[in-house]
Amino acid sequence: MKKLTADCFRSVWGKIDPHKRMNTFECYGLDFMIDDDFKVFLIEVNTNPCLELASPLLARLIPSMLENSLRLVVDPLFPPPDNFSQRKQVVSELCPENKFELVFDERVDGPHLAEILKEKENVILEIDEEELSDADNEENNKNNRLCEDDLL
Repeated sequence: MKKLTADCFRSVWGKIDPHKRMNTFECYGLDFMIDDDFKVFLIEVNTNPCLELASPLLARLIPSMLENSLRLVVDPLFPPPDNFSQRKQVVSELCPENKFELVFDERVDGPHLAEILKEKENVILEIDEEELSDADNEENNKNNRLCEDDLL
């Protein structure tokens, strides 16, 4: 699941937040399926995942996920007061500590991905130029045949 998630974000690295805005974050929902042989499949990625507490498990997971997300992205910018307890007094808290794991780091993967995209961009430009010249030749041939037909 971690590899599929990392590959997913690598594949759209240049499209997510192209303006590289500071102090923003997004929450994505990734849906996986596991077959009878325990092979994992990524089904879809949601940019606006449902945060409905529709079951007892989701009622425990989603608030913890949101709390941990906000601890990661907001607390460094606006630290809580010194006397603030990070530990909530919640019975049966499923994720008392941050359980996130970094699977894609733009600072590490970004330069390599930028080089790959630059190489592919050059290949695509070369192909487009060839296709354009082929298309121009076909169009000229077609026009020449039409002119010949008009003359006959």
